[in-house]
Amino acid sequence: MAEAKPTGADDRAEAYLRLLGERVRGHRARRGMTRKMLAQASDISERYLAQLEHGAGNMSILLLRQVARALGAKLSELAREGSEQSVELALLIEFFERLPAEKQRTLLRSVMDQVGEARGRAGRVALIGLRGAGKTTLGERLAGRLDVPFIRIVGEVERLAGMTVNEIYSLSGQPAYRRLEHRALAQVVETNPRAVIETGGSLVAETATLGLLLASCFTVWVRTSPEEHMARVVAQGDHRPMADHEDAMADLRRILAEREPFYRRADAVIDTSGRTVEDCVAELQSLCRQALPALA
Repeated sequence: MAEAKPTGADDRAEAYLRLLGERVRGHRARRGMTRKMLAQASDISERYLAQLEHGAGNMSILLLRQVARALGAKLSELAREGSEQSVELALLIEFFERLPAEKQRTLLRSVMDQVGEARGRAGRVALIGLRGAGKTTLGERLAGRLDVPFIRIVGEVERLAGMTVNEIYSLSGQPAYRRLEHRALAQVVETNPRAVIETGGSLVAETATLGLLLASCFTVWVRTSPEEHMARVVAQGDHRPMADHEDAMADLRRILAEREPFYRRADAVIDTSGRTVEDCVAELQSLCRQALPALA
């Protein structure tokens, strides 16, 4: 006769599946993907994705989790793609995970400097943040004041691909766009020692691209309130969010919540809520000149 599973084990399994669902939903929000987009990219039905995000994923992952625990390993160690990670890397990850966030950031910057990943931030400023925060307006004006080029990564992606962003997504999906985005940023960094760079709102969802940005640019998070985000997007001529304002605002708040920890990795923050453009540009210029003497 099979032994009944303890109730506590059931509760822990359910809690894990809920956590897994929340993580999937969080990753999707950070990338700005609808469930339909994820279904198309993964070739998995929207119905199953909905179940997964609501904590009703395939139970086989729980069995793999039990095997990992019995082996004294992490689930991520068994499920990772590629070759076995080195002992040194495993120890480094274990040590890094125990550090508080601020020490992690300091250590990461130090490692980048030592291995030569930092590419001279002396003259490059990058603006990150969600659409509608004011990146384009502030970036253009700042570049004019500093007498440096203003470069939009979205425009560089389109130039590389020879097609619009919508066409890239339609023909090849988001993964292809992310690869092009990384290439575009790398080329901009390589060829522009001094510039003001505007990034797409979801760039921070890609770890490698975010790492390159932080290592090679003085990075500023341009932020505003969800209400101003929405109002500015509509003012730019995009009335789609107003078709279902309540749902759109809920989605916007979710995206901001998921991306905020990544946006906070920026070197500085400027809040444009309820402020004039000139006031924001002046503050931004002051921040850049203090941090980057080469632009003074």
